[in-house]
Amino acid sequence: MEETRVVRALSALAHPMRLKAFRALVVAGLEGMTPGVLQEQLDIPPATLSFHLRELSQAGLVTAERASRNIIYRAAFDEMNALLGYLTENCCAGEACAIETTRAACGC
Repeated sequence: MEETRVVRALSALAHPMRLKAFRALVVAGLEGMTPGVLQEQLDIPPATLSFHLRELSQAGLVTAERASRNIIYRAAFDEMNALLGYLTENCCAGEACAIETTRAACGC
């Protein structure tokens, strides 16, 4: 993973509301969520949510898909797993790692 992608993703997640939105989408899994459901869950105004979803999308952490009259937002699990892999690839100073890398990645 390129450092520029890592920095962009970490920057997007560095805001409390974006982190909450991303985590909610991770919990929703592949089913995803509409902005209305996400807005209700996070209790924030629609325009604010739209701004934060756009930031997450530009960072590659969220995808949006039109389904009829709705837009379904989903966490981009491949990108999330690549970010986790980048952050942990040199952990434990070359020693055997206490955490299995397969458990750190989401199988969604």
